[in-house]
Amino acid sequence: MARKPKKTVSFDAMVKFFLRNYNIPTRKDVDKIITRLERLEKLVKSVNSTRGRRGVLGRPGRGRAGMTASDTVLEVIGEYKDGVGFAEIQNRTGFNEKKIRNIIFRLDKIGKIQRISRGIYVAVPQPKMI
Repeated sequence: MARKPKKTVSFDAMVKFFLRNYNIPTRKDVDKIITRLERLEKLVKSVNSTRGRRGVLGRPGRGRAGMTASDTVLEVIGEYKDGVGFAEIQNRTGFNEKKIRNIIFRLDKIGKIQRISRGIYVAVPQPKMI
């Protein structure tokens, strides 16, 4: 019986096979990525030039009127002389639970608030500086 002649594989087909199967980027893929990066860099530069040196609000991490999140929580706690619960702090500030817990822990650690009972906090009067 006669053998059938084997089909020869071209070098180009073999290269394409390896590029596809091993996810090797082609020149076209690299050019696409470079153009996307250039577009993103241009966008970042335009955003940074409109914001100024320190961002939109002037100081990083500050909300309206220069109050930090800790200042806001301390102000809410200070409004209640007999102590305020965790749920009320969360309702008044609108912060999430984790953020409030971290702030309360920090304020208690530095002595600006005191824990009366579980979940009830009162502001410690601070001496006024002249």
